[in-house]
Amino acid sequence: MAGRRLAGLGQCLLALAGFGMVIGWFVLLALQSYNELLNDAPPKSVAWLGVAGGATFIAAWLWSLITSLSLLREARAVELPPGG
Repeated sequence: MAGRRLAGLGQCLLALAGFGMVIGWFVLLALQSYNELLNDAPPKSVAWLGVAGGATFIAAWLWSLITSLSLLREARAVELPPGG
């Protein structure tokens, strides 16, 4: 992204990590529900994984927003004046 490959790679990895945690939370929740129905297993919360995943994904999104705004500011600063 505009020569900022390290920032783009970091944002992508952070977003994928957050998404992976949310998917992991969903799978654990489904397995837990299945075990509660069939095996009378005691319920235990796995909400922390979903919350952490969501927060990680939001952090990646905010990082990309800040990077994009920085790029816009740089582009406006080097923009040629009209007729120049």
